[in-house]
Amino acid sequence: ARYRDDALVLDKWFALQAGAWRWEAPAAPTLERVRALMADPAFSLSNPNKVYALLGTFFRANPGEFHAADGSGHAFWAEQVIALDARNPQVASRMARALENWRRFTPALQASIRPRLEQVLAVEHLSADVAEVVGKALE
Repeated sequence: ARYRDDALVLDKWFALQAGAWRWEAPAAPTLERVRALMADPAFSLSNPNKVYALLGTFFRANPGEFHAADGSGHAFWAEQVIALDARNPQVASRMARALENWRRFTPALQASIRPRLEQVLAVEHLSADVAEVVGKALE
């Protein structure tokens, strides 16, 4: 509560939470923590710095959790890119880049990622920014 009004400290805290790994099986998945933090009053999808701190860190700096075998991280990525695109296409396109090199992953991960890229590309009224990133990734 001491730093609740310090935006930079909160951004760092969001990033630390999103980058955390589960070291033991009973721990809750980081994705659950990220979803819970998105509901925190200090977080806003309308604030690019908050998005980069929480979602950007999860997508780019936590591969073990983002690329979970059940595909939940990829589904979450698609959900958030679509939601962000309606608010701020430039921020959405930056988040979309997290999967632009998806062909470098294992076949199992590729099988999870490709449908999510296609899901985003199929969105009606998708911004040109996101369409360009996702379209190039699928070429």
